[in-house]
Amino acid sequence: MGSDMSDQSITTIPARAQTLTVLRYMSPREPILMLPGEEDGYGTRWTLSGQQVQPAIAQYLMSRGLIAETGRTELGARKLTLTTAGLRVREDGIHWWSGLSLIEKLRVIIFG
Repeated sequence: MGSDMSDQSITTIPARAQTLTVLRYMSPREPILMLPGEEDGYGTRWTLSGQQVQPAIAQYLMSRGLIAETGRTELGARKLTLTTAGLRVREDGIHWWSGLSLIEKLRVIIFG
């Protein structure tokens, strides 16, 4: 986000406001949990603090190397936390968001 927020990179970030919200809530104590789903008839699901994370956001963060597995829960869910690159993107994103006007923020929230 921030210095990485060129016009081209902005368009590849899914639901930018929601992606930034996910990044802001993540911490070593609040990882994204990746829940495998083949056995229960559902696809893979991602949660953060009990709330579902959109698959496009989780896949984006994984494919860009912004989150990485740091272990598993007792029930086998994968714990994904921010990498060094993820921490940098979060800080850049917070800086980018704080520089937007109210109207610009509304546009990002509504139109992605």
